[in-house]
Amino acid sequence: MKKKSQAEIIQTLSDKELTFHLIFTQLLLLIIALILGLWLFKDLSSFLSLFRIDMQVLTYGVISGILVVMLDFLFMWLLPEAYYDDGGVNKKIFQHRSILQIFMLTLLIAVSEELLFRGVIQTHTGIIVASIIFAIVHIRYWKHWYLVLNVLILSFWLGLVYEISQHNLITTMVMHFIIDFLLGIQIKRKGN
Repeated sequence: MKKKSQAEIIQTLSDKELTFHLIFTQLLLLIIALILGLWLFKDLSSFLSLFRIDMQVLTYGVISGILVVMLDFLFMWLLPEAYYDDGGVNKKIFQHRSILQIFMLTLLIAVSEELLFRGVIQTHTGIIVASIIFAIVHIRYWKHWYLVLNVLILSFWLGLVYEISQHNLITTMVMHFIIDFLLGIQIKRKGN
């Protein structure tokens, strides 16, 4: 009996089931990040120091997010469609959602993933370990070498922005949100 791929399993889920699993997974990452953060940081104030509102530094996140999306659109236009084929997972996630639902999901994804991968893992192990783990966790992209390379480069870029912003998580959360939100809207528009 052939084992089903993650993409095949996701295609069998209803929108309600998919939403449940997506939110559950992101909340699990958020809980793991909070537990590890409280355990690895010497005190609560050093953990909370990762969250700073600084308009100049936030600009790095906004500009970087928009730049990544523009590059992604360019490569989607230049490269064969198969290079971006994740088995229809992103299409299933975003195609039939409202703009508000896409906003809320991508905000949750950006906050939970950046808190874990940049805030906890990168702060304590470095950019290389955090970027590799980030790419490993995005298992749905393992189907094609280009997607793996894409997510690995994106993770390094997020890590560099985190370093440039002097470990300001708000910056990478904004960047990650802009990328996922704009690409989610593009998937919705393309599907409708």
